[in-house]
Amino acid sequence: MTALTVIVPLFNERESLPELKRRLFEALDNPALPESFGEHTGFEVIMVDDGSTDGSADLVREMITERPEIRLISFRRNYGKTAALSAGFRAASGEMVITMDADLQDDPGEFRPLLMKLREGYDMVSGWKLERKDPLSKTLPSKLFNSSTRLFSGIPLHDFNCGLKAYRRRLVASLDLHGEMHRYIPVIAHWNGYRVTEMPVRHHPRKYGKSKFGAARFFAGLFDFLSVMFITRYLRRPMHFFGMMGLGSFMTGLLISLYVTLDKLMNHRPVSNRPILFLGILLIILGVQLFSTGLLGEMLSTRPARSAGYAVRETANLDEEIVRKLEV
Repeated sequence: MTALTVIVPLFNERESLPELKRRLFEALDNPALPESFGEHTGFEVIMVDDGSTDGSADLVREMITERPEIRLISFRRNYGKTAALSAGFRAASGEMVITMDADLQDDPGEFRPLLMKLREGYDMVSGWKLERKDPLSKTLPSKLFNSSTRLFSGIPLHDFNCGLKAYRRRLVASLDLHGEMHRYIPVIAHWNGYRVTEMPVRHHPRKYGKSKFGAARFFAGLFDFLSVMFITRYLRRPMHFFGMMGLGSFMTGLLISLYVTLDKLMNHRPVSNRPILFLGILLIILGVQLFSTGLLGEMLSTRPARSAGYAVRETANLDEEIVRKLEV
């Protein structure tokens, strides 16, 4: 088994790729790096082209002729970072896995410290951009996102969405990502019982192009956080979520209806045109619907695993067995 897999999602990063390749292999060819590998040897670099239109995939193919450790996965269109990471995780053969962005802001010089931290017994080490080299338009929303996620998840990390992370293979093999859930990988890992920590890493200013993420990502992130909370806590027991709400709504509506009925019988007060009666009926109906949703969820919880959610245009320098896994 390969010791280390480095996964690099990229989208229209042709200008950055030559320098990225130089920096990557300066770090990976460092004689000191294998000390952090453990009993396995060797490394691979999986570059996942997320539907680039600037010829990034063509340049990666040229790079493979110079460095056979590079592999290429190229999507038919842009699916997003979550899909790119998911494909990379499926194709990874390393006992340890590192992810990093292709925009030259992450520093490959941090690989060894991350791997050494991983070997202390953690399943995941997340980078923390302590001195972030980004404009206020990115750092301010990021602080808000990290504070909110830290508050609601209870996980004391400072930078959930840092692209530079190190994982053990057993963790990435268990991930089922979709939507924009790459932001919440530390949350998913922690709630699934894996040991998660973080460490400060160097961060560089963006050298080429501009960020590929717009303001809409924050709304998508909110919905995905709610999805993460539900999936990690109630996916295998949806009746516990919908059933409790349904039972509470039904019983409240029943008590209201009982009160209106007794008031009619004992005090001879009219039943019609009383808003509280309609509230009781509404709560009873809502309770039945929520309870039914829980039952349907229980039946659907045994459904087959979801599809990958992306279509691969081509691969390069990958084993046939791994290519088959990507096409599932």
